[in-house]
Amino acid sequence: MKNIVLIGMPGSGKTTLGRYLAEILNRDFIDADPEIEKDAGKTIPELFAVSEDHFREQETKTVRRLARLENKVLAMGGGVVLREENITCLKENGLIVFLDRSPEDIAGDVDTDTRPLLAAGRQRIYDLYAQRETLYRKAADITVVNKGEMKEVLLQLAEAARAAE
Repeated sequence: MKNIVLIGMPGSGKTTLGRYLAEILNRDFIDADPEIEKDAGKTIPELFAVSEDHFREQETKTVRRLARLENKVLAMGGGVVLREENITCLKENGLIVFLDRSPEDIAGDVDTDTRPLLAAGRQRIYDLYAQRETLYRKAADITVVNKGEMKEVLLQLAEAARAAE
């Protein structure tokens, strides 16, 4: 069975909703960020300290590996859409779901201290959304808006995943 691949902004709910979705669908959940760290033998902040491009190279290597898996729920990093090869690879065996959460909602509850790309502050969230929204929409097979009750968003995700099976 195809993977369910969650994409979206940092703080859009990919990890939280992905864990619950995997339980509902009786699939394994894999968050790409810890996998990148495991593959690289370095933390994400350490990879970014070299350069963003260095991080993106490692991310692409990990994406290639994860895309070969089957029947998983994968939560990808927010910038996975910056390299078209990542999306091409993920689409081969995955349904890509854009979790669309407004920058206002993200800015209201994301800890920018723990996310390297958001270290510049809350305005960076708005800037990233403006830069990436079109890429997310272009990559997505399905878009689910993450607004309101988590239970409702989760139901929409589960329906989308089941419809794709």
